[in-house]
Amino acid sequence: MSAPKNTFKQALKNRQPQIGLWLGLANNYTAELIASAGFDWLLLDGEHAPNTLQTFIGQLQAIAPFNSHPIIRPAWADHVALKQVLDLGVQTVLAPMVDDAEQAAAIVKATRYPPEGIRGVGSALARASQFNRTPQYLTTANDEICVLVQIESVKAVEELDNILAVDGVDGVFIGPADLSASLGYIGQPNHPAVVEVIEDAIAKILAAGKAPGILMADAQQAKRYLSLGALFVAVGSDTGLLMNSTKALVNTFKPEQADTEDSTPSVY
Repeated sequence: MSAPKNTFKQALKNRQPQIGLWLGLANNYTAELIASAGFDWLLLDGEHAPNTLQTFIGQLQAIAPFNSHPIIRPAWADHVALKQVLDLGVQTVLAPMVDDAEQAAAIVKATRYPPEGIRGVGSALARASQFNRTPQYLTTANDEICVLVQIESVKAVEELDNILAVDGVDGVFIGPADLSASLGYIGQPNHPAVVEVIEDAIAKILAAGKAPGILMADAQQAKRYLSLGALFVAVGSDTGLLMNSTKALVNTFKPEQADTEDSTPSVY
């Protein structure tokens, strides 16, 4: 028995757009509810949400019966963090704050077993191998790992060509919140100057044969990026959906509490 096929990775290779949602509530029950909705992928956030290895496990188990592909973004994508999340059974990782090709290459290396990489061999303790009940896991796991690197700074944009040249990088995720801040437009992910940089990056990523991705809760803007060729697009977050729907419900019955000014736009 081999490692499970990474259907998300295959979809990106086939240029099939994948629609996802960001999960920041760190909760098994809400993860299960959302997984049943039909998103292609769900991002479990360990960078800005209060997730731990233990909360990741519960959410992965809750998502497992459904077709939504789980992706984990660790707080920092060093070889220790990547080893741990891969052993939990996730096959696709999103590495935050990647600024150059050297970082990208180190991330790829950390996701592969030797001799291609440096991932530690602990499959007997790992959910990924069904605790060694997948006899060919060690020899087949490398091919099913999908590495997504996140560019979210001016430096990363300047280094994009070099990052794209790294073998083993399957996709490049454009982080609009941090990128807008780095460009001098903090809190303005849809500023024309930011959008121009994002659209140029999407074109460059596609031309290199890689998959572009982004998070954008603005439906019109998300559709725009999809039309330009973005292949994995998160169209919102569980926290954003809960915040917006509860506020709208309160405003319906307590209009005196409604905000008179528009809130700061968010990619979430």
